[in-house]
Amino acid sequence: MLVENVMTPKKKLIVISPMSTVREALKLMKEHKVRSVIVDKNTEDGAYGLLTFKNILQSIVAEDGDIDLLNVYDIATTPAFSVSAKLDVKYAARMMVQNSIKRLLVIDNNELYGILTMTDIIGILMDSVE
Repeated sequence: MLVENVMTPKKKLIVISPMSTVREALKLMKEHKVRSVIVDKNTEDGAYGLLTFKNILQSIVAEDGDIDLLNVYDIATTPAFSVSAKLDVKYAARMMVQNSIKRLLVIDNNELYGILTMTDIIGILMDSVE
C-alpha cells in the first residue's frame, strides 16, 4: 500500500506562516483540535516545517520562552522529515520508528500533498484485523 492511499490530504491540514507567533499557532491547534501544524515555506525553494506540541513544550515550558515573542520559525522542525506519496507505507513506518517520529510530511517536487501519521498507519492495521 502506498503512502498516498493512507495519508491525510493537504486540504485537511492546518498550514501556518513561519512568521506567526507561537500564540497564534497554539490558537490554531486548539481551534482545530490538532497536535501539529505545517509551517509553510519561506520561499519557493524553501522547506516545509512542522510545529508540534513537543516543540512548544520544549521551547516555552522547559526553556521559559515567550509565546508572544517567539515566531513559529524559531521553534519548528525545519525541514520536516518527509516522504514521497508513491512510497510503500512499510518504508515510511520503518523511517518513523528508526527516527522516533510520529509524523511525516508527504512532499513531491517540493510541494506539500499531505501528512502521514502513526495514527493513519495504525488505522490501516486495525481495519485489517476486523
